[in-house]
Amino acid sequence: MTSEITLFVNPTAGRGRGAHAAQPAASALRDRGFRVRTVIGEDAPDALRRAREAVRGGTGALIAVGGDGMVSLALQAVAGTRTPLGVIAVGTGNDFARALALPVREPGAAGRLVAEALKKARTRSIDLGRVGGTWFGTVLASGFDSRVNDRGNRMRWPAGRFKYDLAMAAELAAFKPVPYRITLDGGDVHETEATLVAVGNGSSYGGGMRICAGAEPDDGLFDITVVGPCSRRTLLKVFPRVYKGTHLDHPAVTVHRAATVELVAPGTTGYADGEPLGALPLTAECVPGAVRVLAP
Repeated sequence: MTSEITLFVNPTAGRGRGAHAAQPAASALRDRGFRVRTVIGEDAPDALRRAREAVRGGTGALIAVGGDGMVSLALQAVAGTRTPLGVIAVGTGNDFARALALPVREPGAAGRLVAEALKKARTRSIDLGRVGGTWFGTVLASGFDSRVNDRGNRMRWPAGRFKYDLAMAAELAAFKPVPYRITLDGGDVHETEATLVAVGNGSSYGGGMRICAGAEPDDGLFDITVVGPCSRRTLLKVFPRVYKGTHLDHPAVTVHRAATVELVAPGTTGYADGEPLGALPLTAECVPGAVRVLAP
């Protein structure tokens, strides 16, 4: 393994934590003898182009410094290659890091873990979801939660998580379940009204909401959580349980497991790792061992 390592940095992650986190991460790597190169793009496409150039150039590892959005961008560069991924999780959600028991908002500890894993050539192979040419590591969301994302992304005020709380309140006032056709592994078809459908390679999204609480990132299967028709009152009552994963016991919730899933629903956008994928229909495939992560 080459001793040159690439830090892939989002300087705005976590309200500026990304820029500060790069320093202790770089120090931890240099202290252990690695040469560190930093990549910061002018925008997401430019950053991804630079990350892919680093991977093609033989970098020893690509270390994403930021939140789940930065990890998602890094996955597009390293998935399907032998280049390992490191994560310095300093964003708002950090669900990818949570799923792998990596340090969250502790850049020094995360940097030391990455350096130690590199020294010992210690990686963990995990699955990724793939929709067309786009990879995802945590959850593909559709329905109520993706509508909240849509609305939140259109809002210029307020900033941070509160924006999505307001977006959720607005969507609750107007939301109705939509008809879905869910096809599992090419043959098992479920036609149902649903409040939301979440396809989990990892267990959580939104900063610890364990929507697919039983999902394991290395079993070759998605966990697909279907929340059936709910009144606003029921949704408000059940939703807080998602942080512990106990919502899965509610009679309105069903869980399926499959390696591929096709989602069809009118007027619905899919989001994966918090990033928009586009309008349904979408087909997601679980790709075993698609990425090697520097992990305990």
